[in-house]
This record gives sequence, structure tokens and C-alpha cells, in this order.
Amino acid sequence: MVLLLLGMLLTVIALPVSDSKEQTEEKQDLTENTESCEGDRTLLEAKLESILENTEGVGKVQVLLMTGEGKQGFYGTENTEVTGVLIAAEGADNSVTVQNIQQAVMALFQIEAHKIKIMKMK
Repeated sequence: MVLLLLGMLLTVIALPVSDSKEQTEEKQDLTENTESCEGDRTLLEAKLESILENTEGVGKVQVLLMTGEGKQGFYGTENTEVTGVLIAAEGADNSVTVQNIQQAVMALFQIEAHKIKIMKMK
């Protein structure tokens, strides 16, 4: 009986145990990666808003980008893949303006028209 208990004790001791420090570092890395992706998306949103607001007929805009998994880009860098775009624009009551915004977003992010929604801002 003692030998059985001793064998079980040795088995438990031999099991790999992750260090709490390693777990903390992994969580920090995950948080930093998430914040980096969030920062990239916010930068893209800000750039698109700036460009659209300086385009004739668009007026004030707000942009929300939906992103998916990153794609491997040039030189091994990871690029954020835009999977959907929501835009609220003052000039969205003009069909020509809406078409211009949609074409610009399609060209910029290489996404289909059905993944872009443009609404009139109140």
C-alpha cells in the first residue's frame, strides 16, 4: 500500500506544472497583441474618416471597421483583413455621394459592395 501511494506521489510530482509567471507573461502578450490590432483598426478608421470628410459632398463621417483574422502580407508582416465597413455620413442622402464612398471603400479594402453599409448621419 505504501509503495502504491509513493508511486502515485512520484507520478504527480513528475507532471508538468506551468509556472504562474509564464501564465502571466502569456496573458500580457495576448493583451498587447489585442491592443495592437485595436490600435491598427482605429488608425485605419481615422484615416478613412479624414479622407472621406475632405471629399466633396460627404460632410462629417463616422467609420466602423470590422476585422477578421490577419493575412500574411509582404515581408512576413501580418495585415489586418477588413471584413465589413459601416459608415455614417452627412452627405449620404445623395446617391452619387453614397456610390463614391462605396467605390472608394471597395477599392481601398478589396471587399464586396454587400459588406459596406452607408447611412445618413443625423
